[in-house]
Amino acid sequence: MHPIEVLISKADTAINQEDFDTLLDFYSDDAVLVIKPGMNAVGKEQIKKAFEAIAIYFEHSLDVKQAGMALLETGDTALVLATTVVSAKSLAATERKATYVFKKDKDNQWVCAIDNSYGHDLLKADA
Repeated sequence: MHPIEVLISKADTAINQEDFDTLLDFYSDDAVLVIKPGMNAVGKEQIKKAFEAIAIYFEHSLDVKQAGMALLETGDTALVLATTVVSAKSLAATERKATYVFKKDKDNQWVCAIDNSYGHDLLKADA
């Protein structure tokens, strides 16, 4: 497995276990998380608050997993196209075509710079 695939798996586990402090290590300091189309969290502080609110919204039952992934890498940047499955007590398993952008940090470690589980659905929201 590519190191980014391992990171994404660990991030999914952290989300599912609501271990948001560990999850923040996954992100760059200036990362962008698409909370929902038209609403983003920027930076680790906002991202942590967003995940805390998401956990409450889904009654602490959120389950995130990947069902397929393609990775394009050049130099210190990588694009990940993924099929992400999200479910919860109040949400039947929903498949999203996610888009993630990773970059290498100052220590040459991969971190997520853009976390967009909605993928191209953002285009529909803007229309």
